[in-house]
Amino acid sequence: MFRAFKDKLANTTEKRTLTSNIFSLGILQGANYLLPLLTIPYLVRVLGPEYFGLVAFATATIGYFSIITDYGFNLSATRLISIHRNNQVKINQIFNAVMQIKAFLMLLSFVFLLILIRTFEKFSDHWELYLLTFGVVLGQVLFPVWLFQGMERMKYIAYVNIAAKAFFTVFIFLFVRNKDDILFVPTLTSLGFIVAGVWSLHVARREFGISFAPQSWREIRFQLIDGWHVFISSISISLYTISTTFILGIFTNNIIVGYFSAADKIIQAVKGIYKPFSQAIFPLISKKIQSDRQEGLFFAHNFAKLAGGAMLIMSLALFSMAEIIVNLLLGEQYQQSVALLKIMAFLPFIVTMSNIYGVQIMLNLGYKKAFTRILIIAALVGVMLSLILVPVYEDIGTSVTLLIVESMVTIFMFLYLKFWQEEKC
Repeated sequence: MFRAFKDKLANTTEKRTLTSNIFSLGILQGANYLLPLLTIPYLVRVLGPEYFGLVAFATATIGYFSIITDYGFNLSATRLISIHRNNQVKINQIFNAVMQIKAFLMLLSFVFLLILIRTFEKFSDHWELYLLTFGVVLGQVLFPVWLFQGMERMKYIAYVNIAAKAFFTVFIFLFVRNKDDILFVPTLTSLGFIVAGVWSLHVARREFGISFAPQSWREIRFQLIDGWHVFISSISISLYTISTTFILGIFTNNIIVGYFSAADKIIQAVKGIYKPFSQAIFPLISKKIQSDRQEGLFFAHNFAKLAGGAMLIMSLALFSMAEIIVNLLLGEQYQQSVALLKIMAFLPFIVTMSNIYGVQIMLNLGYKKAFTRILIIAALVGVMLSLILVPVYEDIGTSVTLLIVESMVTIFMFLYLKFWQEEKC
């Protein structure tokens, strides 16, 4: 059925490449989002709200290090690889410089994690959990997804990625029997990322002739500068996404974090449906805008209508069926998550539109500074709202904060593009 659908769409080389990448990236997202979602109904019941919340807090903490090591290369390096895809020497330079930077940032992150564990009781009490969860960072550093995106050849590693993570997902059901088995969760999750990362490097070397060699400071400096605005944007986004869970954990307890994280996992899974389309379309829009600005914008606006409409329908379904979804996936212990899911139900639609306005259009048009400013403002507002609302309203305050800030980002980006188009006209 999927093959017939692909063949129907693929009537040009461009469409064949795009369709293939979307399907391949869909498989990757299935491994990254949907496979963990399969374990949620099991883990929330076996671990209970408190221990599930503890795992979520550890994941949120390690999430900062993932953002630091990603740096922004998933967009900046993707764009450069896409531009120089026919230049083997340049591809090797980009690949090695980016991997050296990521390895160094990972080492710094690990040292900082050790300092956290030694300094604060909240981390030292469960130090094994944080160290094992850090394995996800190693796996993400090893996996050069930006290389395969830029080359528009995602199919080479999609199936290996999902196979590795599916294998370790099955082990979660086999080894996690009660809350005392909590350490198996980060261990198996991290192993899935690491195995996929190691194999992807093998594929990169075999298919693209990648050779490993140290790069000059000049090349490393160029990559750092090129990815800087995206990095600051990613840090800003984390301050009103990952930080909400972190702040919630600081002001409340693991049980409250468990209620919020369970609802948030569902939201993240639905948001993840759009991500393959976002990743596949980014280099295509970049090429179109470079060759013909108006054609690229026209393509992006049509994509916005299609993707936005689809995600709006999904958000409406989340809102109207929140109680059924929570009872089915989470169980009776998580009735408090119903209200949270309803509050956050429209985030998949809102975030999809902000991605199109910001990442797909603003970044490809070169509006890096404006893009970054909007996200920095949103980050400051998000932190302030969290500090005001979370101590009083706890998980409800966190959910409301996310809804307000994501809506603000989307509106600001839309208005910026609207005024820019009017000025050009």
